[in-house]
Amino acid sequence: MKVTEMLKEKRIISIEIIPPKRGEDVENIYRTMDKLMNYDISFINITRHPVEVDYIEYEDKIVKVQKVKRPGTLGLTAALMNRYKIDVVPHLVCTGMNKFEMEDMLIDLDIIGIDNVFVIRGETVQGAEKQMKGDYKYAIDLVKQVKDLNNGKYLYTTAKSTNFCIGVAGYPEKHYESPNIESDLKFLKEKVYAGADYIITQMVFDAQVYKNFVERCRNIGIDVPIIPGIKPLVSGSSVFNIPKKFFVTIPQKFVEVFDSAKTKQDEFKIGIRFTVELIEKLIEYGAPGIHVFTMGRGEESCEVIKHTENILRK
Repeated sequence: MKVTEMLKEKRIISIEIIPPKRGEDVENIYRTMDKLMNYDISFINITRHPVEVDYIEYEDKIVKVQKVKRPGTLGLTAALMNRYKIDVVPHLVCTGMNKFEMEDMLIDLDIIGIDNVFVIRGETVQGAEKQMKGDYKYAIDLVKQVKDLNNGKYLYTTAKSTNFCIGVAGYPEKHYESPNIESDLKFLKEKVYAGADYIITQMVFDAQVYKNFVERCRNIGIDVPIIPGIKPLVSGSSVFNIPKKFFVTIPQKFVEVFDSAKTKQDEFKIGIRFTVELIEKLIEYGAPGIHVFTMGRGEESCEVIKHTENILRK
């Protein structure tokens, strides 16, 4: 089912997971998912890492290779669909991909019955020598390509139309590369006008930030559903590391309360309580559901969903 169709029926709860590292066992993913699937999850997002350049040294030569740190997005998509009978939304990352490779991937996704895709540019790899060059400059270029396939327009032929529902990322505190929020919203509007059907935001920790973002979007003509991203903060390291990695802001009131924790258990309880209260406020502001970034961890995500499922379903 398309995400836009799900949103017409009820407020959604979606989760985002990351594939295992190269060579790691997928059973860890299944153990996390087995816990989460006790709840009414609408769909699962699966992240994808951009392609990077690396050099592998053998006894007699050095080989330049293209690789992804966490491969398996396509395989995990099919595996989770089959195991849990749930809609899965794979990330499509522009960085390092050419348009023919991407078209082949989209054909594979169409064949296995994927209804939704999530289009992002992908993080810039540190060090120019590691950055794979591809055919895409921005996510909008890939949004247009997916839209073309939906209209039966392939790269070198016309054929069967696909029917993908297209999601894109939004940044309530702006993307770190944008000079200001107005410029960032302009790019988001262009992605929506190019064919994006819904938006999932970067993680937010202040409901007012989400509310202001939605109002700004509506004021410039962005009228697609905007689902807030949620990340439970249940450890001191997360409180300081998440802002550095994702360029988001943690409210000072939460930091002050969190600093009062005496034990790891206190940190966990404070983080869960804060996240539940945040979701309640987001729903009050009209959020069509929540998208939980699990980071491969199930305990805190389950706890948050358990405490908010009834609120979301009212």
